[in-house]
Amino acid sequence: MQTTGSNSTTRGGDGDSERGRLVRLLAERSARRGQFTLASGRTSTLYIDARLTTMSPDGLALIGPIALATIDEAGWTADAVGGLTLGADPVSYAIAYASALAGRPLRAFTVRKEPKVHGTGKLIEGPFRAGDRVVVVEDVITTGGSALRAVDAVRSAGGVVVGVLAVVDREEGGREAIENAGIQVRALAHAAELVGQIPA
Repeated sequence: MQTTGSNSTTRGGDGDSERGRLVRLLAERSARRGQFTLASGRTSTLYIDARLTTMSPDGLALIGPIALATIDEAGWTADAVGGLTLGADPVSYAIAYASALAGRPLRAFTVRKEPKVHGTGKLIEGPFRAGDRVVVVEDVITTGGSALRAVDAVRSAGGVVVGVLAVVDREEGGREAIENAGIQVRALAHAAELVGQIPA
């Protein structure tokens, strides 16, 4: 186990562990080399479309239990998991399902990018409750902006954010931005791990 600041994740030496399988799946299915403009506006030679993994049956089956174990290892006591739609949605659903199988259910929710213009006008959808202790989830952290938007929405709705969990940390300053806001961050995989396993 490697610990760096408040970010503790298992890196390297995973062999055929579930996390090692997830890293390989992300590298093979979600990572591409080339010249890309990211959602943040930055340019990069690495593109990660985590949805190609998080929305697949084998990806969901891996992500749920690994993420649940990571939440436990971080010592976060939570009632619910969720984040900014669309990237966070399959991740939070996978965790909620895994938590039900484990006998300690966490409710899943989604944060809209804009409030509904009809009905209740809510920004958060799903069984979120004021007072919930929440793990905000992300598929990929780049700048940290999406996660921090979700954090603001949860807090505005009366929730307590206990941490941020990402499937992939691009290692481009997003984790540090979130930690500078006083929130712990964990990631299931890191960009450097994926690069070495992208198919030629």
